[in-house]
Amino acid sequence: MRAAAARRPAVLVYAVALTAYVAAVFHRSSLGVTGVDAADRFHINASALATFTVAQLGVYAAMQVPVGVLLDRFGSRRLLLAGGALMVAGQLCFAVATDVRLAVAARVLVGLGDAMTFISVLRIVAFWFPGRRNPLLVQLTGTVGQLGAVLGAVPLVALLHHAGWTPAFITAAAFGATVLLLVLVAVRDTPHAEHAAAAVAPDLATVRRQLAAAWAHPGTRLGLWTHFVTQFSGSVFALLWGYPFLVQGQGLSPTAAASLLTLMTVATLVCGPVIAHLCARHPFRRSVVVFAITAVTAAVWAVVLAWPGRAPHLLLVTLVVVLAVNGPGSVIGFDYARTFNPVHRIGSATGIVNVGGFVASIALVLAVGVVLDLATPAGRSTPPLDAFRWAFAVQYLLWGLGAVQVLRYRNAARRRYAAERAGVSVPVPVVA
Repeated sequence: MRAAAARRPAVLVYAVALTAYVAAVFHRSSLGVTGVDAADRFHINASALATFTVAQLGVYAAMQVPVGVLLDRFGSRRLLLAGGALMVAGQLCFAVATDVRLAVAARVLVGLGDAMTFISVLRIVAFWFPGRRNPLLVQLTGTVGQLGAVLGAVPLVALLHHAGWTPAFITAAAFGATVLLLVLVAVRDTPHAEHAAAAVAPDLATVRRQLAAAWAHPGTRLGLWTHFVTQFSGSVFALLWGYPFLVQGQGLSPTAAASLLTLMTVATLVCGPVIAHLCARHPFRRSVVVFAITAVTAAVWAVVLAWPGRAPHLLLVTLVVVLAVNGPGSVIGFDYARTFNPVHRIGSATGIVNVGGFVASIALVLAVGVVLDLATPAGRSTPPLDAFRWAFAVQYLLWGLGAVQVLRYRNAARRRYAAERAGVSVPVPVVA
């Protein structure tokens, strides 16, 4: 009874923190299924539409290291509250915006708040649960969080088309505000209040040393490039360009396209525990999982892009199911951060890792927008399928770069592990 009572607060704290991440994913992905409507509302082309997502992801990526430092300094609860408030403000601004500059500012607020959320939840996992449960819970966090994308797909599209732009995004802000109140009531940084009260925030010199130590370890950089190579394809598809590709390029109805994006999220929920099980059972083969996910994603995209005319529905279903594995695959990068760094610098290490996938996503979002504009014939309002083919082909450059870097830092991490074991140094639990 006493053990069960001790577990209940941990489960409650984690459940509410996880709900905050679900809300963050909802806010993050809310532009993905409304991109076509946004282009009409603000009278902009593909490149200009891309700036919305670039602004959001750019701030997210740029803030990861600073947020990691702030997390180690101030704790998860404060950052979850600050991040939730910023995302609510961003959605309210987006609801009333008619000017492109205000809309971009709104997405910046969403990106800034989103940047504070995921790694804050991971820190709660590290402090509230034993280490043996961390890999499963980290994967569970990344996977269940994608339920936010389900809320940002069919329900948001239906509300948008039924009630209009402003009511839809005001409703999104109200959802975020409700979750914010739950965090305020239920979330605590550590299971021991006296430890939290007695904790002293590290000084700036200590923060710099922790950040430098996290960056210096090849295992952290292995995590960064793992996140880079596995995340961007599925992320960009879900956040912005998948919906236009399916509707404008493949000729699907808005409802059918939103349903495929929902299927992608449901498949992520199924794949996440499988990836977690493989990584927990074969910790020395995590990079094999990373390379397999990357290779299969690139292969299925090759079939879709080379298909003469519009792809059959079954092939598009296969594509979204394969892209669904990208999210759980990218979470392996955070497992590397946990493996190779002590708990007091997990925030800094996780922030470094989280930069990787979003830098790649920003590059792809911009590239797709530019190529679509260049490949769309003059006088045509929507890009043809061939324009989408050229645009998505840019992914192969990013996959090539990422795969080389994962291989490089996997080998470096293995060499360091071997050297530490030979020198009877501080042991590293498991490697790539």
